[in-house]
Amino acid sequence: MRQDALSKWLKFIIIGVGICGVIVYGMVIPMLGQAIAAYEQGAFDYCFWPWLVFIWITAIPCYMVLIFAWKIASNIGIDKSFTAVNARYLKWISVLAAADAAFFFIGNIVYLFLNMNHPGIVLFSLLVVFAGVAVAIASAALSHLVLKAEVLQEQSDWTI
Repeated sequence: MRQDALSKWLKFIIIGVGICGVIVYGMVIPMLGQAIAAYEQGAFDYCFWPWLVFIWITAIPCYMVLIFAWKIASNIGIDKSFTAVNARYLKWISVLAAADAAFFFIGNIVYLFLNMNHPGIVLFSLLVVFAGVAVAIASAALSHLVLKAEVLQEQSDWTI
């Protein structure tokens, strides 16, 4: 696959993920929260807005990651795949994913102590935290590999 075609596919996927995120964060989660509140007949009405704001805050790093991914895809399109800039973007993706996972875990624990959470939800949130940590580790490893590839590419450019 050519670089520009790969870049276009990556951008298409990034746009798709962004649209799915808007649907999930903007429609599905609020409707799910209202359904849970209605099912419990008002027992958890006081939890709806704090939880909704908490979930929306966790969306901010996700969309920042999409911005960095867009920049990486653009660099791939202009044949600058293995650069220090892309390695830096991947490092930022790693930091954002780890920070979001930590924030999500700590927020769940705080809500548990405030009696606004259920222990089962905390256990389920560990899967989300695991996914965030996995993304952080993978992007940190990719950042390291892109830096190494940049050095190798630089060396081969100077070789006749």
